[in-house]
Amino acid sequence: MIKNLLFDLGGVIMNIRREDCVSAFKAIGMADADKYLGEYSQAGPFKGIEDGSYTIDRFHEEIRKLIPQEVSDEAIDTAFGKFLTGIPVERLRELEKLHRRFGIYMLSNTNPIMWADGIDRNFRKDGHDVDYYFDGIVKSYEAGAMKPDPAIFRTVIERLGIKPDETVFFDDSEKNLEAAREFGFHSILVKPGDEFMQLLGSYPGVELTEEK
Repeated sequence: MIKNLLFDLGGVIMNIRREDCVSAFKAIGMADADKYLGEYSQAGPFKGIEDGSYTIDRFHEEIRKLIPQEVSDEAIDTAFGKFLTGIPVERLRELEKLHRRFGIYMLSNTNPIMWADGIDRNFRKDGHDVDYYFDGIVKSYEAGAMKPDPAIFRTVIERLGIKPDETVFFDDSEKNLEAAREFGFHSILVKPGDEFMQLLGSYPGVELTEEK
C-alpha cells in the first residue's frame, strides 16, 4: 500500500532550464560553463556547493578562479539562480491535495544559495511556505551526499522514517530512480512535459482520494 510520496524538486515540482544558467555564467565570463553544469548533476564548484563540501564563501572563491574578470558574489548568485524558472501555482495546489491522502516528502540535489532565494520564494506563491507542503525534506547539501549516491537514500529512510515499499519516488533522472529502487522504493520517471499528478493517477494500486 502506498502511503508516502517522495518528490525530487527540479524537473518535477520546480521548472528548470539549464541552458539559461549556462548562458548567464558565460555572460559573466565563464566560457566553459557547459563543462560544470549538468541536467542532473554538477561538477567542480557546483558539485561542492550541492554536496555540502563547500561553504557559500568557498563556492564564490572557486567560481572566481574560473572567471578571468572581477565578478561579485551577487552576480554569481544571480547567474546560478537562472537554473530555476519557477513553480506553477497549480502544481503547489496539487501537492496540497495530495497531502490530504499521503505523507509528502522531498529529496533534492540542491544548494543553500538557491534554497534561500528562488526556491523559498517560489513555494510562497500561494500563501504558504515550503514546510506547509512537506512532512520532511532532505537536501543534498545538508545530507553531505547527492543522488544517486546510496548514502542519501539511507539518509531519507533514517531521517524521514519512511518505508521504501510504502513510498513512490518521483524524479526526472532514471539513474536516480535506479538507485532508489535498490532500496525498495517504487518509482515514477517524470519526463519533460509530464505532470506528477497525472502520472500518479495511472500508477497501479494508487487511489487519489482526499482522505489521509
